[in-house]
Amino acid sequence: MEEAPSDLPAKPAEPPKQIHDTIAHDLGVAIVSGAYAPGDMLAGEAKFSSELKVSRGAYREAIRILAAKGLVQSRTKSGTRVRERRHWSILDLDVLAWMFETEPSETFIRDIFELRLMVEPMAAALAATRRTSRELGRMGHALEEMERFGLLSEQGRAADQAFHNLVLESTRNEAVMSLSSTISAAVGWTTLFARRERAAVRDPMPDHYRLFDALAQSDPHQARTCMIALIDHALHDAGVTSALDPALSA
Repeated sequence: MEEAPSDLPAKPAEPPKQIHDTIAHDLGVAIVSGAYAPGDMLAGEAKFSSELKVSRGAYREAIRILAAKGLVQSRTKSGTRVRERRHWSILDLDVLAWMFETEPSETFIRDIFELRLMVEPMAAALAATRRTSRELGRMGHALEEMERFGLLSEQGRAADQAFHNLVLESTRNEAVMSLSSTISAAVGWTTLFARRERAAVRDPMPDHYRLFDALAQSDPHQARTCMIALIDHALHDAGVTSALDPALSA
């Protein structure tokens, strides 16, 4: 087996937020939290800019950001209104983050886990037959870092996300790999939610190591079964009653 890298990739420094990003963030959180209901009118450009002492250009750019994510719709004569939830780009990384800044509903949490159940078990099965020795080594290193730092730390959650990313990358399927950023964000936010908001105390490492062993043994059926169990247990950690279809575990 090839030697795993000594450290996880360094997280790039985030550039300072522009004013329009801050405005978009604050309005986005307000919208997804329900402070603004679908159909509500946002403050006009002149009023908002005057009250917060920001430029009209910054406000316009913020609205463009929200419109691109499906949260609002602007019309020249009727202003900017919040759109129905069905139009929101729920899997947009910003929208997903904003949802978890508030108290996400049990339905939303379950939806995210159901998405993971649709993608990750089959990805694990493919990865079991397609992963390389180097990828397996990197998975093992990610688990070591995850255990070392714990899931309450940023480093531990980054290691957890790296492990799940590697499973998706090992499928060699471009369509599946394109979902890696979304799945990674879902793993990170639901893990943080379970540990911070729900005070989950269950040790997640045995589930991860069982999955790792199945991948190491190139056993697709066992890898799929282990991934289903891992996700179902994580759903329980998040304080949501499992709605796992018995057919999934067959």
